[in-house]
Amino acid sequence: MEATLLRVLICGSVDDGKSTLIGRLLHDTGGVLDDQAAALARDSRRHGTTGDAPDLALLVDGLQAEREQGITIDVAYRYVTTRRRRLIIADAPGHEQYTRNMATGASTADVAVVLVDARHGLQVQTRRHTLIAGLLGLRHAVLAVNKMDLVEFSQARFDAIAAEYRAFAEGLGFQGITALPICARDGDGVVARGGRMPWHRGPALLEHLETLDAAPPDAGAFRMPVQWVNRPDADFRGICGTVAAGRVRVGDPVAPAGRNGVSRVRRIIGSGRDQEDAGPDDAVTLVLDDVDVSRGDVLADPDAPPDVADQFQAHLIWTDAQPLLTGRSYLFRIGAATVPGSVTRIRHRIDVNTQAKLDAAQLGLNDLGVVNVALQSPVAYAPYRDSRALGGFVMVDRATNATAGAGMIDYALSRAANLHWQATVVDKAARAAQKRQRPAVVWLTGLSGAGKTTIANLVEARLLAAGLHSYLLDGDNLRHGLNHDLGFTEADRVENVRRVAQVAALMVDAGLVVLVSLISPYRADRAMARGLVGQGEFLEVFVDTSLDECRRRDVKGLYAKADAGLIRNFTGISAPYEPPEAPELRLATAGRTADELADAVVARLLEG
Repeated sequence: MEATLLRVLICGSVDDGKSTLIGRLLHDTGGVLDDQAAALARDSRRHGTTGDAPDLALLVDGLQAEREQGITIDVAYRYVTTRRRRLIIADAPGHEQYTRNMATGASTADVAVVLVDARHGLQVQTRRHTLIAGLLGLRHAVLAVNKMDLVEFSQARFDAIAAEYRAFAEGLGFQGITALPICARDGDGVVARGGRMPWHRGPALLEHLETLDAAPPDAGAFRMPVQWVNRPDADFRGICGTVAAGRVRVGDPVAPAGRNGVSRVRRIIGSGRDQEDAGPDDAVTLVLDDVDVSRGDVLADPDAPPDVADQFQAHLIWTDAQPLLTGRSYLFRIGAATVPGSVTRIRHRIDVNTQAKLDAAQLGLNDLGVVNVALQSPVAYAPYRDSRALGGFVMVDRATNATAGAGMIDYALSRAANLHWQATVVDKAARAAQKRQRPAVVWLTGLSGAGKTTIANLVEARLLAAGLHSYLLDGDNLRHGLNHDLGFTEADRVENVRRVAQVAALMVDAGLVVLVSLISPYRADRAMARGLVGQGEFLEVFVDTSLDECRRRDVKGLYAKADAGLIRNFTGISAPYEPPEAPELRLATAGRTADELADAVVARLLEG
């Protein structure tokens, strides 16, 4: 009988013995070659923590920093093969700061083996890792109570920890929860049942893993996220991707989800050769008759298309040191699609110790919560419980390109299905043609006192004299009406920019030239504003004035008050300003008059 594949995540709190357990599995199943054994003996003398005995954890802790500190940092993958099973084992780091690495390892696993030190019992990371494993849809949880030798192989201690764990893990969606006592350092209960624990009547850990059922392939309707459109020459156009669900055969009809057009599959190309069909996890190139397909689309069975929406409720694991703020624009990567969007509401944060739902205005590093998400354009999706490929997403910081969070879609919000964009007879092009101008947003950003509004006023006067239709949105003026309810915290600044950007986009749709004078200190928020209008319709103008010059111009004494701590969250003093990295126009104000700077803006705007 062919050995079946099982993906295993080894997780738990720091120093509970995860790397040692994997080393023991490798050692006792013959997975350590002679040269590796020699290197292990040498490394154990240098870095080991087990005296004269080989330190099996060093078989897994491959990074120099891991060996020197005796911890796991990265996710390490190892392979164990028995007559019945092929195991791909992910060794997840236990430190809280590396939670994102643990989530990465869990995202493809079938079973979580959660280690606990028998002396200490359940820790915060034990609960956090179990909660994440449940959210990510792992089918089985195995509690491995390690270091039983240090509690004299006490059955009472094992039973107490097992009962506490079952009470916590029940209700997280696991099909099975099993507790096993082990001593990874000496091998008791790992590959063979331990003679020092005669009271344990159950299997050893490896025996148990050999009997678990792996996640079956998704046998539903055909789904394939398009990762790449291959055009090596004018005669070939291949649609590349990995089948997420169902099967596709030569001659089958397929269609991109959410768009018109049906085609038929003419060829299926696998590993360098044609094949008649493809199923889940097959990486293939499809050659179609004729249909417009792009990267990020989802090819599907036209008779059973996936749902499409732009607003969701989702569970979210936040992995960025900067807190999640509602309204801030991020890039959402769902399947092969990348779409701008934001979290519009934090419904609650989840207490990892009690699973209680807590009110929260933001999510911090390693927090788990439930949120509402709004995307700028609809995507094909499925609830995460039904499809990892179409139900999972990552959030990317638009300024740093760092992964900020990982989410699992629960369901589409009803408003996403019930609200549709209403087409109008008169469109932006008609309005612009009537005014004989090209609509645009001129977004002036800079420190308080940089001269943004002075320049914007002069620009608007010049546009009026030239017969152009414009409007100035000034940050201070807007706070008397539209944004009167907002303060100056980071979250309020994000919402301030979001509202102004939406108004500016509507005015561009009306065919106007919109001048925005707003500090707008964060690059991600300015990128969001840019994304709301068309290509070439956004002109970012950086009014580059030194902090000392802004202080000198400050007739209201705001900088002096900020220096004295009388004004909180003042940009440039107690709150950051992120200058544009590649603005369309940089106005270095030193030695130049306001009229000269306004002329430069008008010239850049009119040159298109």
